[in-house]
Amino acid sequence: MSVRDRIEKLREKIRHHEHLYYVLDAPEISDAEYDALIRELQQLELEHPELITPDSPTVRVGGKPREGFQKVAHSTPMLSLDNALTPEELRAFDARVRDLLNGSDYRYVAELKMDGLSMSARYRNGAFEQAVTRGDGSIGEDVTENARTIRSLPLRVDRKPAFETRGEVVFNRKGFERLNAERETAGLARFANPRNAAAGSLRVLEPGITASRRLDYFTYFALDENGRYLFDSHWESLEWLAAQGFKVNPKRRICANADEALAFCAEWEAERDNLPYEIDGVVVKVDSIPQQRQLGFTAKAPRWAIAFKYAAQQKETQVVDIGIQVGRTGALTPVAHLAPVAVGGVTVSRATLHNEDEIERLGVHIGDTVLIERSGDVIPKVVRVTHHGDGRKAFIMPSTCPVCGGHVVREEGEAATRCVNTNCPARLKESIGHFASRGVLNIDGMGDVLIEQLVDKGLLKSVADLYELTEDQLAGLDRMGRKSAANVIRNIDRSRTLPMPRVLGALGIRFVGERTAELLADHFCDLEKIANASVDELQQAQEVGPKVAESIREFFDESHNRELLARLKAAGLQFQHTAPKREGGPLAGLTFVITGTLPDLTREAAKEKIEEAGGKVAAAVSRKTNYLLAGEDAGSKLKKAQELSIPVIGENELLKLLAET
Repeated sequence: MSVRDRIEKLREKIRHHEHLYYVLDAPEISDAEYDALIRELQQLELEHPELITPDSPTVRVGGKPREGFQKVAHSTPMLSLDNALTPEELRAFDARVRDLLNGSDYRYVAELKMDGLSMSARYRNGAFEQAVTRGDGSIGEDVTENARTIRSLPLRVDRKPAFETRGEVVFNRKGFERLNAERETAGLARFANPRNAAAGSLRVLEPGITASRRLDYFTYFALDENGRYLFDSHWESLEWLAAQGFKVNPKRRICANADEALAFCAEWEAERDNLPYEIDGVVVKVDSIPQQRQLGFTAKAPRWAIAFKYAAQQKETQVVDIGIQVGRTGALTPVAHLAPVAVGGVTVSRATLHNEDEIERLGVHIGDTVLIERSGDVIPKVVRVTHHGDGRKAFIMPSTCPVCGGHVVREEGEAATRCVNTNCPARLKESIGHFASRGVLNIDGMGDVLIEQLVDKGLLKSVADLYELTEDQLAGLDRMGRKSAANVIRNIDRSRTLPMPRVLGALGIRFVGERTAELLADHFCDLEKIANASVDELQQAQEVGPKVAESIREFFDESHNRELLARLKAAGLQFQHTAPKREGGPLAGLTFVITGTLPDLTREAAKEKIEEAGGKVAAAVSRKTNYLLAGEDAGSKLKKAQELSIPVIGENELLKLLAET
């Protein structure tokens, strides 16, 4: 037997056993025997790299890590479904179907509604080609390399003409519990539910991480490359997908009427805890594809399908303690630590209490017995107190951040309490990401993956540490060669020259965005003067009200932030600003709002021209707006301007105004 023939024989054998194990859950050989086949194939491909093919089982985890995900348009929209929350609502759906079909016979297909992430998988010439997430329904993200690691997704099929499947990427319960246990051990936040875990696992930038999560892909549609159904019966489509080697949920049923569909829903609501994966209901679809076309769509959902949603599951347990979790934005969230209880097949030991107001509304104390609720859509939450415990103890929100010891504030009228220390370890990655992002200090190459490594390895303990990084430090990190490291260092150095309003905006002060930063810079012309200004002095700046001024003052009253400011100044960032002279320009005293895509000018260039001519550019349309500069695809701002009778001009009209003296 030739090497080529042996390699192909091994591939066929491995595909057969993968299908048995990952799709049918009926393995015929041991893990050790399977591993031996994989090792033999890997060795032969290593010796004969010219024989490696894209659909070989060995290349499931071989894609290079990605810097981001490309946007891809769907062949036809991936729409959401309308919900039925009661049997009466499902019967009402059935009545609408009957009326629209004018008395024709019809039947339903009932399928379990799996709680995961929707994804399409495209095939060409019998080989897997591309995977795209649902996204907004019209445009999703290309996750091909990560999807390739899903063992229940076939890399090769019999059909040669191009087609696509649509289905759900899910995380089974055992794997989900194991992953959360590992994350807790590593000091990381738990995933809220298997759906979030599946979405997070499919969208990581390292395919090897996706592979380690053991995701599953269940299909429920088959379309041609133009988005048309391959068959005239949905049930026939499911049967064909299963015959092609796709994982199709066997827990499905043809139902002659609404009564049979409701019986299927009731049957699996009683059994849902015994399933190895999460479901949150049943999807009921008209089986006939011609009848589906006849029924059509509303603006957001098909008229031929509905999701019968199960009620959230509830259990009683005791509140053992109430702790604080500090989120990536610095928000302090009270979390109830519970006596472990099984809810919906998952052991729950924590539930969010959201904020102080929610704790007061519930009247919950440490030691109380509470009713908790868990559905596929939310983190477990406390519904109400069912029994006041002996020796119950009230919870008191800490006055300092439990992570960094920094100052915490709760703005008047807001529910959340926040840590204002930019360098708080709990929010450091988020702070660095904002600082380096485009439109702020624009440090190209400083993406999430690199930030994660730098913080986790202790190379960044403060935003200011960016300016002490060396090329050697970066070049020693995963996926960072010498050239990439040099580019990042060059971009960090370049950020030192950006104007002071960018530096102010980069600090991450609440309510201080690009516009407010520029107005503050124009008024004070010195970043340290802003840091030292009183609330009253801050309000002297244009468009700065009490709420913004209080937020700025609270930020700079935190000693950690003053230390950060001093280090950034020492690193050579721009702290001085020269306010533009706008008096007497042709647009002096006029306020503009810009929306849509302009034919020649960028929006940034238009903004600069308006301000150079003495005008102002506001973010939102109001009665104080003099002109709306609108390009193509103008949205809600155009509608608001029309309602307020504000003149709408295009790029040519703006240039004429600029030319006037």
